[in-house]
Amino acid sequence: MNIAQYLGNLLQTGLGSLAAYLAAHVLLCLLPAFLIAGALTALVPKEAITKYLGRNTPKWISYPAAAIGGFVLAVCSCTIMPLFAGIYKKGAGLGPAITFLFVGPAINILAITLTGVAIGMDIALARVVLSIIFGVGIGLLMAWFFRKSDAAHDAETNQQDAFAQGAVVPTRTWAFFALLLGILIAGTLQVGLLTNNYLTFNFGTGTALAAGTAVAPVHWSYNLQTWLNGLVPPNPSLGIEGVSVQGVLLIGMLAAIGVTSWKGLERVDEGLNTWTFIALGLITLTLLVASFSVKVAAAGMTIGVTGKLLAELALLGGIWWMALKKFETYEIQEWLWELWRFVKQIMPLLLAGVFVAGMARVLIPATWITTLAGSNTVWANLAGVFFGVFMYFPTLVEVPIAQTFLSLGMQRGPLLAYLLADPELSLQSILITQSIIGKKKTWVYVAMVAVFSTLAGLIFGWVSG
Repeated sequence: MNIAQYLGNLLQTGLGSLAAYLAAHVLLCLLPAFLIAGALTALVPKEAITKYLGRNTPKWISYPAAAIGGFVLAVCSCTIMPLFAGIYKKGAGLGPAITFLFVGPAINILAITLTGVAIGMDIALARVVLSIIFGVGIGLLMAWFFRKSDAAHDAETNQQDAFAQGAVVPTRTWAFFALLLGILIAGTLQVGLLTNNYLTFNFGTGTALAAGTAVAPVHWSYNLQTWLNGLVPPNPSLGIEGVSVQGVLLIGMLAAIGVTSWKGLERVDEGLNTWTFIALGLITLTLLVASFSVKVAAAGMTIGVTGKLLAELALLGGIWWMALKKFETYEIQEWLWELWRFVKQIMPLLLAGVFVAGMARVLIPATWITTLAGSNTVWANLAGVFFGVFMYFPTLVEVPIAQTFLSLGMQRGPLLAYLLADPELSLQSILITQSIIGKKKTWVYVAMVAVFSTLAGLIFGWVSG
């Protein structure tokens, strides 16, 4: 194989990996997740969470609040650090602040959904459950080890006054959030009620399927699918799904969303404009198009109206109604601004990371992964932890990287150890943490994260077999 062929193979693999992330089932998790993240940040006051994190708050309140606080306040590992610094300097106890720092990146809505879709719900659920348990444990240990300095910090910040003023989350906000969460669940939950076709249309030369079925001589879909399979060959062994006809349409719609959002959301804090509504309309339409069942064969193309589509249609209608009737214009502007901020912050890294991860599947010899982390041992799980130190990727980008490790032979236990350690033990995270709480506390924290992440991988490996 010459250099040109080798580079072409790398490019094909990278594009195939990227296409898998831009396919319908990923769009149905990614777009709603951005909508939810923006709403949580804009519409839920931070004081509604941080008021529960004081050192003198009962532990049965402060530590669970810290654990779930990352779900509300943190979107990715790159945002958790400034939030950690903010709540600690405002007077949060060391223990709850550390719990928030450890748990936040693991349970944010984007990490959970993408981990579940790309790697498996077993990893996603284990990441959530074990990170909460061990995050609380690490926080309690840190608070006990450094109880004297924590008491001095509490006196300096006078946290009682800092957290005296609470904030109430309105009922309409929780209802709005429930509708957004419903879009995510309806789009990703694989149950018959949502995945079954309730009306089917066959476009092609085959026999009509049912009453109400439309039949037309359409041959282009099969030819297009054949061409796409040649351009980006599906490779199940590397986790590459290829590009479907529906996927091409959705990728084009996603590009259109990007262009219109740049015009409609870049300055949305200054006011809504025509491009804003076009962008929101395209987001709505893309979610609906992604909910159709589309199958291409030599005889033609079959399009099914799924339960998923009906559910998304009802939920999206509810969201539009609430946004127009139950919220002030400035609140919608704040939501859309936070949404767009997260998209600009995360999407370029995500796309680049997925592409590079796809090429890494060709570049990294599988023997390296299987040798270091191909079994569920203490040393293999420690190897997963050390991958997190030297191979840091932001949350979401780390998901395709983890998928790459899995396809190359890493066991699921060490993979979980990597996912837990990656946001916490990267070199830049260690340096930032040290600047906030000091060198001694930081290195004790680093040691505990390494131990607990390794233990989490071992436990998960044993349970999952």
